[in-house]
Amino acid sequence: MKVLSGVYPYGSYEGEIHYDGQLAQFRDIADSEEKGIIIIHQELALVPLLSIAENVFLGNERAKNGVIDWNETNRRTGELLRKVGLREAPTTLVDKLGVGKQQLVEIAKALSKEVRLLILDEPTAALSESDSQALLDLMLELKAQGVTSIIISHKLNEVRRIADSVTVIRDGSTVSTMDARSQPITEDAIVRDMVGRDMAHRYPERERRAGDVLMQVENWNVFHAEHADRQVIHGANLTVRAGEVVGIAGLMGSGRTELAMSIFGRSYGQNISGTVRLKGKDVDVSKVDRAIDAGLAYVTEDRKSLGLILEEPIVRNVTLANLAGVSSGGILNENEENAVSERYRKAMNIRTPSVFQKVVNLSGGNQQKVVLSKWLFAEPEVLILDEPTRGIDVGAKFEIYGIINELSAQGKGVLMISSEMPELLGMCDRIYVMNEGELVGELTAAEASQERIMSLIVTD
Repeated sequence: MKVLSGVYPYGSYEGEIHYDGQLAQFRDIADSEEKGIIIIHQELALVPLLSIAENVFLGNERAKNGVIDWNETNRRTGELLRKVGLREAPTTLVDKLGVGKQQLVEIAKALSKEVRLLILDEPTAALSESDSQALLDLMLELKAQGVTSIIISHKLNEVRRIADSVTVIRDGSTVSTMDARSQPITEDAIVRDMVGRDMAHRYPERERRAGDVLMQVENWNVFHAEHADRQVIHGANLTVRAGEVVGIAGLMGSGRTELAMSIFGRSYGQNISGTVRLKGKDVDVSKVDRAIDAGLAYVTEDRKSLGLILEEPIVRNVTLANLAGVSSGGILNENEENAVSERYRKAMNIRTPSVFQKVVNLSGGNQQKVVLSKWLFAEPEVLILDEPTRGIDVGAKFEIYGIINELSAQGKGVLMISSEMPELLGMCDRIYVMNEGELVGELTAAEASQERIMSLIVTD
């Protein structure tokens, strides 16, 4: 992506790019955009406090004699919004939009530059099922209008649905290219090329042995972080047993993350009430450090903003949640810190030349392993995992599933939030179903199915 967009300019890499039958030598992003190549990154590049119209034409302003023509800007933005299926006014601030609509604004922005080749990096990673389907439908519409698209995704069902061809890249090399127009491509074929082997089971097997109740949450109530009169969690009750993997299913916006963050040191919400017990004793989880001391850990769904310090090396990130474990008398022992980080690098199979590599330079899967290492070094009793495999490939997913199983085998409790129902069904001993801030059902592994989970959500 970075070579194709000019972020890595011509001359900084080996090989050639041929575009429209000619050798392309892009000097920068503006150079590639001039040829109609537009990239939409996984982390959206919109300015939250500017309007949709201002974002769409940022750097490409509609102006006369150096003065922006707002009538023309808003009129043209309205046309583009209709084209991508958005009904919002061009003057609406971007921070008032959900992630799905922001994704569509990015595409409207690309269309304003007369896009010919649209490249999307994990465009549905943070979207709900309905928003994902709407985005894929739009890509097919753009295809009919003559726009070529490249979609980078780990969601294989989506790739199979819209792609004319599929190229698998592993460890920086092209493994295979499959033509979907000549014959159907199976997910198993893609997975085999992605991980370099057949995967008879997408989820590693483990012996399910739940012990005594490890964590209990009783009558948990949470109000919105900014609107004190709006309750977002209503009387939640749940348990996690030793050696058990417990899932929380629900649609985006159902309150799953708010529940997890409020339990972990009240890092979300206000006017929080209820009780948390660990091993039968009430514990103080009113602050993050107290929650950690009590035996809780929380792997956030947003590893880049909340889980890691991207510009710091692996060695600094791994020990963050337990500095006391590598210190003596309040002084950091760097040799010990290096040894701990190296131990986790090997144990978690973090693919990096050394623990002094900056985290920002790692792939999503390896970044997630660093986050997990950080919390495992804190030696928690209960690990709360919020979308633990979002935006990572199937090989890294399998490794993380193995880590989860290993934790449960050690008698730890795991509370796992996921938007991928097959993942919950494949990994969990029990599944709570959440809707509009309430836990509306509980299913054992034997009882659970996608249909039963959805029926609990829609019949609440």
